[in-house]
Amino acid sequence: FSNREKTENAHRVVFMENQETIVQHPDSKHRHSFIYDFSFFSFDETDPDFASQNTVYEKLALPLLERAFEGYNTCLFAYGQTGSGKSYTMMGFEEEAGVTPTFCEELFSRVSESENQQITYHLEMSYFEVYNEKIHDLLVVKDEQTQKKLPLRVREHPIFGPFVEDLSANVVSSYRDIQSWLELGNKQRATAATGMNDKSSRSHSVFTLVMTQTKTEFVEEEEHDHTITSRINLVDLAGSERCSTAQTSGNRLREGVSINKSLLTLGKVISALSEHSQTKRKVFIPYRESVLTWLLKESLGGNSKTAMIATISPASSNVEETLSTLRYARQARMIINAAKVNEDTNAKLIRELKAEVEKLKAA
Repeated sequence: FSNREKTENAHRVVFMENQETIVQHPDSKHRHSFIYDFSFFSFDETDPDFASQNTVYEKLALPLLERAFEGYNTCLFAYGQTGSGKSYTMMGFEEEAGVTPTFCEELFSRVSESENQQITYHLEMSYFEVYNEKIHDLLVVKDEQTQKKLPLRVREHPIFGPFVEDLSANVVSSYRDIQSWLELGNKQRATAATGMNDKSSRSHSVFTLVMTQTKTEFVEEEEHDHTITSRINLVDLAGSERCSTAQTSGNRLREGVSINKSLLTLGKVISALSEHSQTKRKVFIPYRESVLTWLLKESLGGNSKTAMIATISPASSNVEETLSTLRYARQARMIINAAKVNEDTNAKLIRELKAEVEKLKAA
């Protein structure tokens, strides 16, 4: 329980059994049951089924890291009520590293193990936030005179889809590089205290790594280079909140409205995509209604292997938000993406030539 939930004398209404998440409504006593790929229980550390940060990483993020090395785009995003543990899951706290730092550390240890003359790696990272429907680069220090961050614009590339114009991309060659950039970015991220959370994220943050693997292969004693590119998005969404419970007014309320607007659009996109996956009918998907969904277009319903972490509060006082998050996650689970390996034309050609050579040798 958070401090706020303790002062409200809240009691626990969420229970987990294997893949099942059960919510016992405190008023109607009705049991709501939801089944997911994983249900992580992290309420009581003494419990034998307690899921640590490492458990969450190994079950959800590690398979995505493996897919990234195969050349797929991957995305992991955390969604949930404000104060339910999204930033904690994605970034971690002090000794308990979250998914993002652990993912990057593992990525570089694999790169250093497998880098040789035949294969080289090139990594670039960018980190930005969507605050009040405007995009700010978190790796550029604010302009000293005005102390205001200039918003960036979203453009659409005919092949690669939507991108942020003029967003800084920094080449990183070790985990330490990423650590220092992440520290800078997290310092600049918009957070504020609300009635529901003392350090509430007031913006959605998107951390992107672009990994390019260049492989040198010999076909008939001729040297050929080919590249495989994977784009990794790790997204920490701002929390959904009710203005009355969060006790927000003025700027905080305006932020809350724009957070809820982009989360509502995300909800619409997820529900349209899940309808499309089930019925195979042509459904209009409102990506452009918010900056966040437009930018994550490929990750949500396109060429990407995507996982979603839904974080919920176990307290009786938040039962309505908890049920709403779980329904959201249930819909997201129905989406089927068609991801493909991002390789250049050379790679395909080399594969075909090698197959041809083998065929001829066998004949």
